[in-house]
Amino acid sequence: MINHGHTDRTGRPVTLHAVDADNWRAVADSAPRDDQRDWVPALAARYLVLSSREDDWNSLAVLAGEQVTGHIMWARDEDGSYWIGGMLIDAAHQGTGIGRAAVRTLAAWLSAREDCTAVRLSYAPENEAAAHLYTSLGFRPNGEDEDGEVVAELVPAAAR
Repeated sequence: MINHGHTDRTGRPVTLHAVDADNWRAVADSAPRDDQRDWVPALAARYLVLSSREDDWNSLAVLAGEQVTGHIMWARDEDGSYWIGGMLIDAAHQGTGIGRAAVRTLAAWLSAREDCTAVRLSYAPENEAAAHLYTSLGFRPNGEDEDGEVVAELVPAAAR
């Protein structure tokens, strides 16, 4: 379990857990709002398949309290940076700060690794909600482009 003390707006602790036999179905069934499907798949199951078929990505269950509320994944790049990807908070749990707490938790965990040079993520330029969220968390566009998406990064204090 990854826990950096972040909570949602109701005070529930937001923690990240390995996807396992007890939670994989709830993670796989997590679905975004319909208006978000331009940026994320219809179900988090796609991310689980991606992380099980490719060696790069590592899936995590997002829990608020004891309840599975979504999915987030991470990977390490050859240049020493870590990537956050595949965040999907179930529509029923959006608007409570779970996504913000999940990104903060994972970014803190990745940043604390000795070999971490930066934590990166990408988002579609027209996804204003993602741009606002990530900017508010300290991620800054680095001028790079990843498959038409803006690449933003957070540089850990130890790497500056």
